[in-house]
Amino acid sequence: MFQNIGIWDWIVILLIVLVLFGGKKLPELSRSLGRSISLFKKGLKEGEEEIKNLDHKDKDSE
Repeated sequence: MFQNIGIWDWIVILLIVLVLFGGKKLPELSRSLGRSISLFKKGLKEGEEEIKNLDHKDKDSE
């Protein structure tokens, strides 16, 4: 997906983001993005554990 994007493309994208959001908002945005990603991963892990627990219950009832 990102294989065709070169270093200059990334620099232009970062400059556009910097202009749109400003220097003071970027750390706040990156912090909230990091929290969102960690919460998403935590939710995935909890879902997988719940599925495993359901599988064990099904096997025990057989």
